[in-house]
Amino acid sequence: MVEKYPKIVVTPPGPKTRALLEKDERFLSQSMVRFYPLAIESGRDCIVRDIDGNEYIDFNSGLVCLNVGHSHPRVIEAIKKQAQKFTHYSWTDFYYQNIVDLGEQICKITPGTFEKKVFFGNSGAEAIEAGIKLAKWHTRKQLFLAYINAFHGRTIGSVSLTASKPVQRRHFFPMMPGVTHVPYPNCYRCPFKLTYPDCNYWCVDFIDEYVLQRYVPPEDTAAIFFEPIQGEGGYVLPPPEYFKRLKKLADKNGILLVDDEIQSGLGRTGKWFAIEHWGVEPEVVCIAKSIAAGIPLGATVAKAELMDWEGGSHANTFGGNPVACAVALEVINIIRDEHLLENATKQGTYVMKRLKEMQEKYGIIGDVRGKGLMIGIEMVKDPKTKAPAKEEANEIMAKCWRRGVALITCGLSTIRIVPPLTITRDLLDPALEIIQGAIKEVAKS
Repeated sequence: MVEKYPKIVVTPPGPKTRALLEKDERFLSQSMVRFYPLAIESGRDCIVRDIDGNEYIDFNSGLVCLNVGHSHPRVIEAIKKQAQKFTHYSWTDFYYQNIVDLGEQICKITPGTFEKKVFFGNSGAEAIEAGIKLAKWHTRKQLFLAYINAFHGRTIGSVSLTASKPVQRRHFFPMMPGVTHVPYPNCYRCPFKLTYPDCNYWCVDFIDEYVLQRYVPPEDTAAIFFEPIQGEGGYVLPPPEYFKRLKKLADKNGILLVDDEIQSGLGRTGKWFAIEHWGVEPEVVCIAKSIAAGIPLGATVAKAELMDWEGGSHANTFGGNPVACAVALEVINIIRDEHLLENATKQGTYVMKRLKEMQEKYGIIGDVRGKGLMIGIEMVKDPKTKAPAKEEANEIMAKCWRRGVALITCGLSTIRIVPPLTITRDLLDPALEIIQGAIKEVAKS
């Protein structure tokens, strides 16, 4: 008999969860903002179980880290095999096989026909930090462009590029100097109050005519950091020709493009990396999250000629940990063997269709956008004014969780749909029904 999910046996948060929350508050830093009190006991594929016995359909993939699902048997086996050999021997001082093998595989799947090299760290923020330092080292330039609503991490260098929420930067000044933020091309909420395609890509020309020609000298600008799909900023996609035009502008001025694929990479959008949808080859790609199925690992991939920094200029102790590398190699193989790029496209197309149908019924849904299984539902108070419906989005999120679908929000009022790429219709359909029911209730209230 086919198991049916979700399974809610006690109204969450249950008693065990409430007890855990008390200890969490007592002993752990509360510098994070938790979405809701979900206390995980175990996970398998697309299902997570809390410590009170409730089982949820996971629509956030452990903060978009589990493209191959929870505790994939091949991932578990890779961990066991490597752990039995050795768990650590710093690659910055010595050598081992699987980090070289992983570097080779990453160079093959990342965009760009040119030769590449990889630097390994432990996280997305570390991948961005390496990108910053590499760009400075190679170009000998000190200035950067990044985007409003961008999220690149919380270390001092990466948070200097981040411009998502004030709380992420408050009290941490001075930031790394030399960063200028420009508007991201959001056609649903154009920062210039223009309409695509009549705008003729003013969002690119603005960077050229006002930023680079007025106050950010291009000869001093090392790189432009960007997300092909803004993640934390609201799952925002640019118009079709944006990145090609941006690449042309960057090349004209000798500026590197650094592509943050930390959330959108490893098949999430139906391609290995999201930028492939726009046919652009950035000089640097930053990877983390799903690369090692939740085991800490980050990678900065660049044109080989850019990685001309000398020994000792950048290193770490734990980056490229052998267990993490073994897992990452298996993750790449799983994505290939199980055709997860194709499944992301197939299931994402279905989800988009269902959500568009909901949009026609409920005015609270302002916009539905995404690629593959990286989909955002932007909630608004009024479809004409497009006033963000933050409280309503949070209420929908909470209702879904209590009914057995674990999803999270981003941006001002956007709900993320990011299940594991292994998801099937038998889980999508009940999850979408729960989402629709929550939206219907909140829209009426």
